[in-house]
Amino acid sequence: DAIIERTAMQHCRMIAQVSSRLSAAALLKASAVCQFQGFLQRQPVRVFSSANSKPPPKSENILWSDSLLAADDRIRLTGCKGATVWFTGLSGSGKSTIGALVEKKLIERGLLAYRLDGDNVRHGLNRDLGFSMQDRTENIRRISEVAKLFTDAGVLTLTSFISPYQRDRDAARTTFREANLPFFEAYVQVPLDVAEKRDPKGLYKKARAGKLKGFTGIDDPYEAPTKPEILLPTHELSEEQCADLVISKLVEAGVLSAAAAAAAPSPA
Repeated sequence: DAIIERTAMQHCRMIAQVSSRLSAAALLKASAVCQFQGFLQRQPVRVFSSANSKPPPKSENILWSDSLLAADDRIRLTGCKGATVWFTGLSGSGKSTIGALVEKKLIERGLLAYRLDGDNVRHGLNRDLGFSMQDRTENIRRISEVAKLFTDAGVLTLTSFISPYQRDRDAARTTFREANLPFFEAYVQVPLDVAEKRDPKGLYKKARAGKLKGFTGIDDPYEAPTKPEILLPTHELSEEQCADLVISKLVEAGVLSAAAAAAAPSPA
């Protein structure tokens, strides 16, 4: 604080020394600068890292209401242990397809599962968000909080979002770690040229033609995970193989029992 104060005073003295050569308008501007520097000295400095911390709620006078059940008691009484598998990858990589298939396989085995798909969520909860960097970050923040609640309730939650920025995925992971809930990053890997050839929504074609700006992989970056819990190269493995890999990982991590994973699917 002392350094900031000395620096501000030095700036103000410099302005005073040349004030005789300044116009009236310039003097007013200089005065405003000094006043603003004084204002800054009185403000607390707040720095938040999206991956490691988050700002406090805007609402005041709110308190967290604890459950009457411990997490282990909830699992024992309901028979449901939740987890989130976070599918990330380029558009056309197969996130939604694999997520839907995993959901189907789990439910057919009598397990509680639900898929949160990027496009679907933007029809409702996140319909007010676009695709700017800020909106993408808020999109991931909201869905990570929703997925956390689902997981805490004992639901096997499957999120399918491009989620292109590493810092946003790290922030989602931190949300789960702080709540002591299982989180698995599943990188749905595919070369860009293969994704472009698939182009199920025709978005790559629009982006290449300049009709769609800020499209991930074309004029907006995709930061590939470096250490995902699950790697799903969809240009090498079938949809079935990828879905089975996800379920195998849940068994390996102790989220699912081998017996539950191997149970015969119930008839539709």
